[in-house]
Amino acid sequence: MKEKIKQVALFATSPEINITEIALQCKEVLQSQNIKVLADKEFSISLKSGINKATQEHIKNNADLLISIGGDGTMISAAKKYGFFGIPVLGINLGKLGFLTDIAPFEITERITEVIQGKYKTDKRSFLSSNVQGRKKNYIALNEIVLHSGSVAQMIEFDLEIDGSFVYTQRADGLIVSTVTGSTAYSLSGGGPIIHPSVKAISITPMFPQSLSSSPFLVNLNSKIKITLRSICGSAKLSFDSAEEIEVKNNQVITIQKDKKELTLIHPKNHDFFEACREKLGWGKGIVRK
Repeated sequence: MKEKIKQVALFATSPEINITEIALQCKEVLQSQNIKVLADKEFSISLKSGINKATQEHIKNNADLLISIGGDGTMISAAKKYGFFGIPVLGINLGKLGFLTDIAPFEITERITEVIQGKYKTDKRSFLSSNVQGRKKNYIALNEIVLHSGSVAQMIEFDLEIDGSFVYTQRADGLIVSTVTGSTAYSLSGGGPIIHPSVKAISITPMFPQSLSSSPFLVNLNSKIKITLRSICGSAKLSFDSAEEIEVKNNQVITIQKDKKELTLIHPKNHDFFEACREKLGWGKGIVRK
């Protein structure tokens, strides 16, 4: 992050009134610190708010910090649109879980002021990059890449290789390849492990495998993952953060690895991953410490 914050951009994907109210509060706090405030041009906020709208390119070239207003879904959109290009991102949580968005609405004034004054933590998060045989485009995910059949209770068969070593041929509803960031998202629902952000790993979790011994496992963050489809009825689907989806067919090869670019998350000084787990996942709920 740059030494001094001069310009901050606001980002949201929902037009809800409470989000506009939060944006206006952010503007007031930032302007009281002599910070110029911009808003993504697709942010549904009235020009009467006094917040100047800007293009994606202008924000990428001029903003020192992006504030994402919403839940983790909004944060993922902000990460791909701006964080992928080097802009640090701070999240205000209006969602239900919010592992990526730290600041509650009632904390906005205090926490944003602290960040502007340089009182914050930085947290580097990796993106996954995927290429599908026969396609020129590289696909990016912050949370997870999911191979699935596209139909309820329909299995697919695939080979899995890690760094050139054959792992197994599996029949399952699909496979979840997750970053550390995604370990508290869809991977968690599929039975994958929760991974502390400091761990440099990728999680691989079969979805309803036709085997009693197919457990989730971790590989090195720099590993190259290769998936070859062997048996599907028609086509299967490959999903990226549940936001983008493409079709894959028999014998197509999918490669997945860490992207060179990273996301810089900004956290308040009091941020603690395990406290977030206790609060959001109900760890130890109802147990009184002596």
